Amino acid sequence: MDRTQLRGVIPPLATPLHDDGSLNLAAIAPLVEHVLAAGVHGVFATGSQGEAFALSADERRQVLDAVLDAVNGRVPVMAGTGAITTRDAVALSRAAEAAGADCLSVITPYFITPTQDELYAHYAEIASAVSIPVLAYSNPGRTGGVRLAPDTQARLAAEFPNIVGVKDSSGDLSETAALIRACPSDFRVFVGRDSLLYAGLCYGAVGAVAMTANVIPELLVGVYEAFCAGDHARARALQDRVTLLREALPGIGGSYPAPVKAALELLGVPVGPPRRPIRPLNDAQRERLRAVLRQVGKDV
Repeated sequence: MDRTQLRGVIPPLATPLHDDGSLNLAAIAPLVEHVLAAGVHGVFATGSQGEAFALSADERRQVLDAVLDAVNGRVPVMAGTGAITTRDAVALSRAAEAAGADCLSVITPYFITPTQDELYAHYAEIASAVSIPVLAYSNPGRTGGVRLAPDTQARLAAEFPNIVGVKDSSGDLSETAALIRACPSDFRVFVGRDSLLYAGLCYGAVGAVAMTANVIPELLVGVYEAFCAGDHARARALQDRVTLLREALPGIGGSYPAPVKAALELLGVPVGPPRRPIRPLNDAQRERLRAVLRQVGKDV
């Protein structure tokens, strides 16, 4: 695919589960329609919000197949294929390419703390194993502090034509800006923090992979479209509403990724509970969440 298609708002889709924790593949199509109706520019299957960390390799493939079927070519489909070991990440990446994914998002290894040279070799082997575009994914808050340094990313971008971008979930705009400066002008930098979409666009990012795009995709798409149209006042106003929800989520209670799944349920998009040990929100937490959703304009 043309790397310029990678832009805008890409929701990391929640993975629907039954109450017993098994996959609810039938619920994927309604979720896909929910976000596509808001004008999102792509979807991301089996990312962090999609509980990839809790899914087996076979379950990841089943979810990706269901997402691809539901999308049916209308927008690019990104597949999360990160793993702790290079061998497993390569296997997941090859399987996603064979399934028909348009591009890959590969989180840095977690639990272990590889050096930058080891990260370089990790991504180099993955990129050499597939022909579709690969985006690195740096999320130090959820990988024990492991981050892909801008100069390492720049080296990968220069040496591997199919390493075309990165999702930066550091939450540090200076890190995002450093990645943009270090990499080629056509490199696709996405922010992974919902509250930084507008600021990231101002710095040169091409969009956001934002977990609240499951819940308020129309607001995030609005930020992006207003920015592209030069309407900065509207973009900032919509960003304020996005930020209100994003920053309220930790205070609502419940463990990640339960709040977004609960919000989808409140909106009538059935995705079920998170996989244990994470528990669904309790009644009091759901009411706090409902109040915040109403503040950002949702009828719940």
